[in-house]
Amino acid sequence: MINVTKSTVPPLEEYIQYLQGIWERNHFTNHGCLVNELEEKLKAYLQANHFYYVSNGTVALQLAIRALDLSGEILTTPFSYVATTASIAWEHCKPVFVDIDPETLTIDPDKLEAAITNKTQAILATHVYGNPCDVERIEQIARSHGLAVIYDAAHCFGVTYQSQPITHYGDISTLSFHATKLFHTVEGGGVVTRNDDLAHKISYLMNFGHNGPEAFFGLGINAKNSELHAAMGLCNLPRVNAVIEGRKAVSDLYDSLLLPTGLITRPRIRSGTEYNYAYYPVLFASEADLLKVKQELVKHNINTRRYFYPSLSQLDYVGNQPVPITEDIAKRVLCLPLFDSLPHEIVSEVSNIIVNTLSHVMI
Repeated sequence: MINVTKSTVPPLEEYIQYLQGIWERNHFTNHGCLVNELEEKLKAYLQANHFYYVSNGTVALQLAIRALDLSGEILTTPFSYVATTASIAWEHCKPVFVDIDPETLTIDPDKLEAAITNKTQAILATHVYGNPCDVERIEQIARSHGLAVIYDAAHCFGVTYQSQPITHYGDISTLSFHATKLFHTVEGGGVVTRNDDLAHKISYLMNFGHNGPEAFFGLGINAKNSELHAAMGLCNLPRVNAVIEGRKAVSDLYDSLLLPTGLITRPRIRSGTEYNYAYYPVLFASEADLLKVKQELVKHNINTRRYFYPSLSQLDYVGNQPVPITEDIAKRVLCLPLFDSLPHEIVSEVSNIIVNTLSHVMI
Protein backbone atom coordinates (compact mmCIF):
# COMPACT_ATOMS: atom_id res chain seq x y z
CA MET A 1 0.00 0.00 0.00
CA ILE A 2 1.28 3.46 -0.91
CA ASN A 3 0.12 5.73 1.91
CA VAL A 4 -0.79 9.38 1.59
CA THR A 5 2.22 10.26 3.72
CA LYS A 6 5.32 8.59 5.12
CA SER A 7 7.20 9.66 8.22
CA THR A 8 10.75 10.90 7.78
CA VAL A 9 13.07 8.76 9.88
CA PRO A 10 16.78 9.17 10.53
CA PRO A 11 19.28 6.29 10.39
CA LEU A 12 18.49 4.08 13.37
CA GLU A 13 22.07 4.33 14.66
CA GLU A 14 21.75 8.11 14.90
CA TYR A 15 18.62 7.86 17.03
CA ILE A 16 20.16 5.13 19.17
CA GLN A 17 23.06 7.43 20.02
CA TYR A 18 20.57 9.83 21.60
CA LEU A 19 18.85 6.94 23.38
CA GLN A 20 22.13 5.82 24.92
CA GLY A 21 22.60 9.28 26.43
CA ILE A 22 19.06 9.25 27.80
CA TRP A 23 19.65 5.83 29.41
CA GLU A 24 22.93 6.99 30.92
CA ARG A 25 21.36 10.13 32.40
CA ASN A 26 18.17 8.28 33.38
CA HIS A 27 16.29 11.52 32.72
CA PHE A 28 13.30 10.87 30.46
CA THR A 29 11.03 13.90 30.92
CA ASN A 30 10.53 17.12 32.94
CA HIS A 31 12.67 19.53 30.90
CA GLY A 32 15.53 17.20 30.08
CA CYS A 33 18.60 18.41 28.23
CA LEU A 34 17.36 17.17 24.81
CA VAL A 35 14.02 18.97 25.20
CA ASN A 36 15.91 22.13 26.12
CA GLU A 37 18.28 21.71 23.17
CA LEU A 38 15.42 21.14 20.72
CA GLU A 39 13.56 24.18 22.06
CA GLU A 40 16.61 26.36 21.49
CA LYS A 41 17.21 25.02 17.99
CA LEU A 42 13.56 25.43 17.00
CA LYS A 43 13.51 28.91 18.49
CA ALA A 44 16.48 29.79 16.29
CA TYR A 45 15.00 28.10 13.20
CA LEU A 46 11.72 29.98 13.64
CA GLN A 47 13.49 33.22 14.64
CA ALA A 48 11.07 33.27 17.56
CA ASN A 49 11.11 35.51 20.62
CA HIS A 50 9.58 32.68 22.64
CA PHE A 51 9.06 29.03 21.71
CA TYR A 52 7.68 26.18 23.82
CA TYR A 53 7.87 22.52 22.85
CA VAL A 54 4.71 20.72 24.00
CA SER A 55 3.16 17.29 23.83
CA ASN A 56 1.08 17.81 20.66
CA GLY A 57 -0.48 20.43 18.39
CA THR A 58 -3.93 20.18 19.96
CA VAL A 59 -2.61 20.99 23.42
CA ALA A 60 -0.71 23.88 21.81
CA LEU A 61 -4.04 25.34 20.65
CA GLN A 62 -5.62 24.83 24.06
CA LEU A 63 -2.70 26.58 25.76
CA ALA A 64 -3.02 29.50 23.34
CA ILE A 65 -6.71 29.92 24.17
CA ARG A 66 -6.01 29.69 27.91
CA ALA A 67 -3.07 32.09 27.79
CA LEU A 68 -5.29 34.72 26.14
CA ASP A 69 -8.05 34.22 28.76
CA LEU A 70 -10.68 33.60 26.12
CA SER A 71 -14.19 32.62 27.16
CA GLY A 72 -16.56 33.92 24.49
CA GLU A 73 -16.93 33.58 20.74
CA ILE A 74 -13.91 32.79 18.56
CA LEU A 75 -14.17 33.31 14.81
CA THR A 76 -12.59 30.38 13.03
CA THR A 77 -12.44 28.43 9.79
CA PRO A 78 -14.61 25.40 9.06
CA PHE A 79 -11.91 24.13 6.65
CA SER A 80 -9.29 22.69 8.99
CA TYR A 81 -8.56 19.53 10.92
CA VAL A 82 -11.07 18.89 13.70
CA ALA A 83 -8.49 19.78 16.39
CA THR A 84 -8.90 23.49 15.60
CA THR A 85 -12.61 23.56 16.39
CA ALA A 86 -12.41 20.91 19.12
CA SER A 87 -9.83 22.96 21.02
CA ILE A 88 -12.15 25.97 21.03
CA ALA A 89 -15.11 23.94 22.28
CA TRP A 90 -12.93 22.03 24.80
CA GLU A 91 -11.92 25.35 26.34
CA HIS A 92 -15.61 26.27 26.74
CA CYS A 93 -15.53 28.91 24.02
CA LYS A 94 -17.93 29.07 21.09
CA PRO A 95 -16.57 28.45 17.58
CA VAL A 96 -18.19 30.78 15.06
CA PHE A 97 -17.44 29.77 11.49
CA VAL A 98 -16.42 32.19 8.79
CA ASP A 99 -16.40 30.75 5.27
CA ILE A 100 -13.25 30.41 3.19
CA ASP A 101 -11.89 32.03 0.07
CA PRO A 102 -12.45 29.48 -2.75
CA GLU A 103 -9.01 30.09 -4.27
CA THR A 104 -6.67 30.17 -1.26
CA LEU A 105 -8.90 27.90 0.91
CA THR A 106 -8.07 30.06 3.94
CA ILE A 107 -10.55 32.06 6.03
CA ASP A 108 -12.10 34.89 3.99
CA PRO A 109 -11.31 38.28 5.58
CA ASP A 110 -14.16 39.85 3.56
CA LYS A 111 -16.56 37.81 5.71
CA LEU A 112 -14.76 38.23 9.04
CA GLU A 113 -15.94 41.71 9.95
CA ALA A 114 -19.61 40.85 9.39
CA ALA A 115 -19.30 37.94 11.84
CA ILE A 116 -18.01 40.06 14.75
CA THR A 117 -20.41 40.59 17.66
CA ASN A 118 -20.04 42.00 21.15
CA LYS A 119 -19.26 38.42 22.27
CA THR A 120 -16.36 37.97 19.85
CA GLN A 121 -12.99 37.79 21.59
CA ALA A 122 -10.59 36.32 19.06
CA ILE A 123 -9.86 35.01 15.59
CA LEU A 124 -8.36 31.51 15.24
CA ALA A 125 -7.35 31.05 11.60
CA THR A 126 -5.62 28.09 9.93
CA HIS A 127 -2.86 28.36 7.35
CA VAL A 128 -4.21 25.65 5.02
CA TYR A 129 -1.90 23.09 3.37
CA GLY A 130 1.01 25.42 4.13
CA ASN A 131 -0.69 28.39 2.42
CA PRO A 132 -0.74 31.48 4.69
CA CYS A 133 -3.91 33.31 5.58
CA ASP A 134 -4.30 36.95 4.59
CA VAL A 135 -2.46 37.92 7.76
CA GLU A 136 -2.31 41.66 7.04
CA ARG A 137 -6.06 42.02 6.68
CA ILE A 138 -6.86 39.66 9.55
CA GLU A 139 -4.63 41.55 11.92
CA GLN A 140 -5.96 44.93 10.77
CA ILE A 141 -9.51 43.73 11.48
CA ALA A 142 -8.43 42.31 14.84
CA ARG A 143 -6.71 45.54 15.90
CA SER A 144 -9.69 47.68 14.93
CA HIS A 145 -12.02 45.53 17.06
CA GLY A 146 -9.66 44.70 19.93
CA LEU A 147 -9.51 40.98 19.15
CA ALA A 148 -6.75 38.48 19.82
CA VAL A 149 -5.34 36.45 16.91
CA ILE A 150 -4.21 32.83 17.02
CA TYR A 151 -2.84 31.09 13.93
CA ASP A 152 -3.00 27.33 13.62
CA ALA A 153 0.24 26.83 11.70
CA ALA A 154 0.26 23.02 11.93
CA HIS A 155 0.83 22.78 8.16
CA CYS A 156 3.35 25.59 7.96
CA PHE A 157 6.68 24.43 9.32
CA GLY A 158 9.38 26.04 7.17
CA VAL A 159 7.01 28.52 5.51
CA THR A 160 7.97 32.18 5.27
CA TYR A 161 5.76 35.07 4.25
CA GLN A 162 7.17 38.43 3.19
CA SER A 163 10.61 37.03 4.15
CA GLN A 164 9.52 36.30 7.74
CA PRO A 165 8.64 32.95 9.35
CA ILE A 166 4.87 32.61 9.25
CA THR A 167 4.86 32.16 13.04
CA HIS A 168 5.83 35.83 13.45
CA TYR A 169 2.20 36.78 12.85
CA GLY A 170 -0.61 36.89 15.39
CA ASP A 171 -0.52 36.97 19.17
CA ILE A 172 0.25 33.25 19.24
CA SER A 173 0.99 30.66 16.56
CA THR A 174 0.80 26.92 17.15
CA LEU A 175 2.56 24.05 15.40
CA SER A 176 2.14 20.29 15.15
CA PHE A 177 5.05 17.88 15.06
CA HIS A 178 2.93 14.79 14.55
CA ALA A 179 4.57 11.92 12.65
CA THR A 180 2.60 12.82 9.50
CA LYS A 181 4.18 16.29 9.29
CA LEU A 182 7.24 17.17 7.22
CA PHE A 183 9.11 17.90 10.45
CA HIS A 184 8.08 15.61 13.28
CA THR A 185 9.01 14.39 16.73
CA VAL A 186 6.61 11.39 16.49
CA GLU A 187 4.18 13.31 18.72
CA GLY A 188 4.67 16.93 19.63
CA GLY A 189 3.74 20.53 19.06
CA GLY A 190 4.94 24.06 19.54
CA VAL A 191 3.69 27.41 20.81
CA VAL A 192 5.24 30.62 19.46
CA THR A 193 4.71 34.18 20.67
CA ARG A 194 6.46 37.55 20.63
CA ASN A 195 4.69 38.71 23.79
CA ASP A 196 6.67 38.38 27.04
CA ASP A 197 3.60 38.25 29.28
CA LEU A 198 1.93 35.56 27.17
CA ALA A 199 5.19 33.60 27.13
CA HIS A 200 5.33 33.65 30.93
CA LYS A 201 1.75 32.40 31.18
CA ILE A 202 2.38 29.62 28.68
CA SER A 203 5.49 28.53 30.58
CA TYR A 204 3.51 27.77 33.73
CA LEU A 205 0.24 26.73 32.09
CA MET A 206 2.10 23.85 30.41
CA ASN A 207 3.71 22.68 33.68
CA PHE A 208 0.87 22.35 36.20
CA GLY A 209 1.18 26.06 37.08
CA HIS A 210 4.51 25.51 38.85
CA ASN A 211 6.50 28.46 40.16
CA GLY A 212 9.40 26.41 41.44
CA PRO A 213 9.00 22.97 43.07
CA GLU A 214 6.71 24.07 45.94
CA ALA A 215 4.77 27.08 44.66
CA PHE A 216 2.29 27.78 41.88
CA PHE A 217 1.35 30.73 39.71
CA GLY A 218 -2.10 29.27 39.15
CA LEU A 219 -3.93 26.56 37.22
CA GLY A 220 -1.94 24.49 34.75
CA ILE A 221 -1.83 21.14 33.00
CA ASN A 222 0.88 18.72 31.92
CA ALA A 223 1.76 19.69 28.34
CA LYS A 224 5.45 18.79 28.54
CA ASN A 225 7.16 16.47 26.09
CA SER A 226 9.77 13.75 26.61
CA GLU A 227 13.45 13.24 25.85
CA LEU A 228 12.54 10.36 23.50
CA HIS A 229 10.44 12.66 21.32
CA ALA A 230 12.98 15.47 21.46
CA ALA A 231 15.67 13.04 20.26
CA MET A 232 13.64 12.33 17.12
CA GLY A 233 13.23 16.06 16.55
CA LEU A 234 16.98 16.66 16.90
CA CYS A 235 17.60 13.94 14.30
CA ASN A 236 15.01 15.32 11.87
CA LEU A 237 15.57 19.07 12.12
CA PRO A 238 18.79 19.15 10.05
CA ARG A 239 16.93 17.26 7.27
CA VAL A 240 14.04 19.72 6.89
CA ASN A 241 15.38 21.62 3.89
CA ALA A 242 16.13 18.39 2.01
CA VAL A 243 12.67 17.06 2.87
CA ILE A 244 11.02 20.20 1.48
CA GLU A 245 13.11 19.98 -1.71
CA GLY A 246 12.09 16.36 -2.18
CA ARG A 247 8.42 17.22 -1.70
CA LYS A 248 8.75 20.07 -4.18
CA ALA A 249 10.13 17.70 -6.82
CA VAL A 250 7.19 15.32 -6.31
CA SER A 251 4.68 18.19 -6.42
CA ASP A 252 6.20 19.62 -9.61
CA LEU A 253 5.94 16.21 -11.26
CA TYR A 254 2.27 15.91 -10.27
CA ASP A 255 1.71 19.40 -11.71
CA SER A 256 3.05 18.41 -15.11
CA LEU A 257 1.40 14.99 -15.28
CA LEU A 258 -2.04 16.19 -14.15
CA LEU A 259 -2.05 19.21 -16.44
CA PRO A 260 -4.16 17.44 -19.13
CA THR A 261 -6.99 16.90 -16.64
CA GLY A 262 -7.61 20.60 -16.08
CA LEU A 263 -7.98 19.88 -12.36
CA ILE A 264 -7.21 22.54 -9.80
CA THR A 265 -4.12 21.28 -7.99
CA ARG A 266 -3.17 23.00 -4.77
CA PRO A 267 -4.75 26.28 -3.62
CA ARG A 268 -3.56 29.60 -5.01
CA ILE A 269 -0.43 30.21 -2.96
CA ARG A 270 -0.37 33.71 -1.53
CA SER A 271 2.16 36.01 -3.19
CA GLY A 272 5.27 36.51 -1.06
CA THR A 273 5.16 32.95 0.31
CA GLU A 274 8.08 30.56 0.44
CA TYR A 275 6.02 27.39 0.34
CA ASN A 276 6.79 24.07 2.07
CA TYR A 277 4.85 21.62 -0.16
CA ALA A 278 3.12 20.17 2.87
CA TYR A 279 0.27 18.52 0.93
CA TYR A 280 -0.89 17.89 -2.62
CA PRO A 281 -4.66 18.53 -2.72
CA VAL A 282 -6.65 18.11 -5.92
CA LEU A 283 -10.05 19.75 -6.41
CA PHE A 284 -12.39 17.69 -8.57
CA ALA A 285 -15.35 18.97 -10.57
CA SER A 286 -17.74 16.89 -8.45
CA GLU A 287 -17.81 14.58 -5.47
CA ALA A 288 -18.79 11.76 -7.84
CA ASP A 289 -15.54 12.24 -9.80
CA LEU A 290 -13.54 12.27 -6.57
CA LEU A 291 -15.12 9.03 -5.36
CA LYS A 292 -14.48 7.27 -8.70
CA VAL A 293 -10.83 8.30 -8.65
CA LYS A 294 -10.39 7.37 -5.00
CA GLN A 295 -11.95 3.95 -5.58
CA GLU A 296 -9.73 3.31 -8.61
CA LEU A 297 -6.59 4.27 -6.69
CA VAL A 298 -7.54 1.90 -3.85
CA LYS A 299 -7.70 -0.94 -6.40
CA HIS A 300 -4.04 -0.21 -7.11
CA ASN A 301 -3.12 -0.11 -3.39
CA ILE A 302 -2.75 3.67 -3.38
CA ASN A 303 -4.15 5.47 -0.36
CA THR A 304 -5.49 9.03 -0.54
CA ARG A 305 -7.22 11.20 2.05
CA ARG A 306 -10.29 13.41 1.95
CA TYR A 307 -8.60 16.19 3.86
CA PHE A 308 -10.51 18.12 5.12
CA TYR A 309 -13.79 16.25 5.07
CA PRO A 310 -16.43 16.77 6.20
CA SER A 311 -16.71 20.50 6.74
CA LEU A 312 -16.35 21.22 10.46
CA SER A 313 -19.75 22.92 10.29
CA GLN A 314 -21.15 19.38 10.26
CA LEU A 315 -19.89 18.59 13.78
CA ASP A 316 -22.75 17.84 16.13
CA TYR A 317 -21.45 20.15 18.89
CA VAL A 318 -21.19 23.40 16.91
CA GLY A 319 -24.80 24.10 15.99
CA ASN A 320 -26.13 24.89 12.54
CA GLN A 321 -23.73 27.32 10.84
CA PRO A 322 -24.03 27.17 7.02
CA VAL A 323 -20.77 27.76 5.15
CA PRO A 324 -21.59 26.94 1.52
CA ILE A 325 -18.12 27.39 0.01
CA THR A 326 -16.44 25.17 2.58
CA GLU A 327 -19.17 22.56 2.36
CA ASP A 328 -18.73 22.42 -1.42
CA ILE A 329 -14.91 22.36 -1.38
CA ALA A 330 -14.78 19.71 1.37
CA LYS A 331 -16.80 17.32 -0.81
CA ARG A 332 -14.49 17.73 -3.81
CA VAL A 333 -10.94 17.89 -2.41
CA LEU A 334 -8.62 14.89 -2.20
CA CYS A 335 -5.00 14.81 -0.99
CA LEU A 336 -2.69 12.58 -3.05
CA PRO A 337 0.35 10.72 -1.71
CA LEU A 338 3.18 13.17 -1.01
CA PHE A 339 6.46 12.61 0.81
CA ASP A 340 10.03 13.37 -0.12
CA SER A 341 11.00 9.75 -0.80
CA LEU A 342 7.93 8.94 -2.93
CA PRO A 343 9.28 7.21 -6.06
CA HIS A 344 8.59 9.19 -9.22
CA GLU A 345 7.23 6.09 -10.93
CA ILE A 346 4.50 5.98 -8.27
CA VAL A 347 3.68 9.64 -8.97
CA SER A 348 3.35 8.70 -12.64
CA GLU A 349 1.13 5.73 -11.79
CA VAL A 350 -1.14 7.85 -9.56
CA SER A 351 -1.38 10.55 -12.22
CA ASN A 352 -2.11 8.08 -15.02
CA ILE A 353 -4.90 6.46 -13.02
CA ILE A 354 -6.47 9.88 -12.41
CA VAL A 355 -6.15 10.90 -16.09
CA ASN A 356 -7.59 7.60 -17.32
CA THR A 357 -10.44 7.53 -14.80
CA LEU A 358 -11.51 11.07 -15.59
CA SER A 359 -11.30 10.48 -19.34
CA HIS A 360 -13.74 7.57 -18.95
CA VAL A 361 -16.02 9.75 -16.81
CA MET A 362 -16.09 12.38 -19.56
CA ILE A 363 -16.98 9.75 -22.19
